[in-house]
Amino acid sequence: MSQRTLRYVASGALAGTVAVLVFMTVHAIFISNIWFSTVAMIAAGAVSGACVAWTYALLVPHPSVRSWVRYNLVYMGIFVALGVCSVLVFDPVTTIAALIQAKTPPTDLFARAMPMTLVFLVAITIALSMIYGRQWHQVAAILVTCSVLLALLGLNVSAIGLVDVPRGSLHLIAELFGLILVLDAVYAAAFTGLQWRTLGAHRDLAYAA
Repeated sequence: MSQRTLRYVASGALAGTVAVLVFMTVHAIFISNIWFSTVAMIAAGAVSGACVAWTYALLVPHPSVRSWVRYNLVYMGIFVALGVCSVLVFDPVTTIAALIQAKTPPTDLFARAMPMTLVFLVAITIALSMIYGRQWHQVAAILVTCSVLLALLGLNVSAIGLVDVPRGSLHLIAELFGLILVLDAVYAAAFTGLQWRTLGAHRDLAYAA
C-alpha cells in the first residue's frame, strides 16, 4: 500500500470507531442500551471504516471533500436499494411483534434472505466497478468492502421484506435507516476531520471565499 492509503486506512478505522460510539449512544438514548456489545461493535466499526477508506484511496485518484461525501452517499444508497429489493422479492413470513417477543437476532430470516443478498452483492460490485474502476484489484477491493458492509450492517436490511410491518410500526424501519445514516454521517465527518488536508478541504474553503 502507498503511504496515503495506509493513512486513509488508519483514519478510516478511527473514524469508524467514533461513528460506532456515537451510534451506540444514540441507540441507548432513544431505543435500548447496547453497551454490553461495545467490543464487538467497535471492532465492526473499525473494520468497516478501514475498508471504505481503503477502497476510496484505491478508486479515487484525486481525493476531495465532495468526492468523499459522494462516495459515502453511494454506500447509503446501497442499503436503501437492498431494502427495496428485499420488499420486492420476498413475502412476509413473520411479524414485528414476533421478532420483538423473540428477543434474539432473526438468524433464520438472515438465512432465508442470503441468496438474494449474495445476488445483490454481485450486482452492486459490478455496478460500482463500472463507475469507479475495472482493474482486478479495484474490483476485488469493492467486493471485499461491500461484503463487509453487508455482513456487518446489511443483514437486518436484507430481511425487511420477510417481516410484516403494519403502518403503525413503519417508524421502526425509519429508525433502522436513521441509525445507518447516523453511522455514515458521523463516519464521513470524522474521516474528513482526520484527513482535512489530504482531502483538499482547505483549498475548497479558499475557492468558496
